[in-house]
Amino acid sequence: MSDAETPFDVQLQVGEILRAEPFPEANKPEMAKLWIDIGTDELQSAAQLGYNYEPEELVGREVLCATNLGTVRIAGFKSEALTVGVPDEDGHPVLVAPDATVPLGGALY
Repeated sequence: MSDAETPFDVQLQVGEILRAEPFPEANKPEMAKLWIDIGTDELQSAAQLGYNYEPEELVGREVLCATNLGTVRIAGFKSEALTVGVPDEDGHPVLVAPDATVPLGGALY
């Protein structure tokens, strides 16, 4: 399998959070609006991250995003990527990210 191939149906790419702000209009609690640079494009994502993160501390972080799931509108906000997380001991999302800085847009393989 080459670096460009993946065994997953979902395309997971590394992105850097450029901007983040609270999203109180969403029906779910603790939502945030994110703008993420994946190297070749800037995508928006709505993520339930407020349990473990303040929006201002998210800016500059590298995260993994599912980028080929399509677009959904959440309270009028276009979410184009799913920011990947795992549950903490309370079931709230904790971001999944590379443990070193890597090129943006890199795909999980």
